Amino acid sequence: MPVRIRTSACPMGFTTPLRLVPAPLTPAAFAAYGTVLQAPGGAGRSINGGTARRFDLVADLQLHSHGGHATLAIFSAQARRFPHTVDELERHALASQSFVPLGRRRFVLVVAPPGPAPEAHQLAAFVTNGEQGVTLAPGTWHHALLAVDAGDFVVVERVAPKADCDEHRLARPGLVEFG
Repeated sequence: MPVRIRTSACPMGFTTPLRLVPAPLTPAAFAAYGTVLQAPGGAGRSINGGTARRFDLVADLQLHSHGGHATLAIFSAQARRFPHTVDELERHALASQSFVPLGRRRFVLVVAPPGPAPEAHQLAAFVTNGEQGVTLAPGTWHHALLAVDAGDFVVVERVAPKADCDEHRLARPGLVEFG
């Protein structure tokens, strides 16, 4: 299970934010939301005269629909403070989006399945080991980058004349507890 959930009632019928404790990021646990980018075990393919191994991770980043094209960017992220309130998510319905740390940089992912705008109980939270990146599947709801360690991240995403970013404010926020 990718997230432990605890709730408690407050006076006047209000509830506290949904508490999210990030689980370690694994390919199996994250499969519903996208692909974990990490050097897999196994042989890979020998390249460059035997001086390197190639591991193909994502066959199609799905960045070209509706006149879009791929862009490669660097996000310089500040470390976030935890606990962190999650009250808004976004999704890119037409394309994937990839985040890869430059250097050893951990980050927390808060995600919800593709489809209609999610509710707080649909959130899942993961933390990378600092050497993992992710490719979010098209339509996956996610919070903005939550860097645990400040630094730079390579981002591969779709750009097009018409933006591909839906935003959704949660009726009940989540609270990411980490550290």
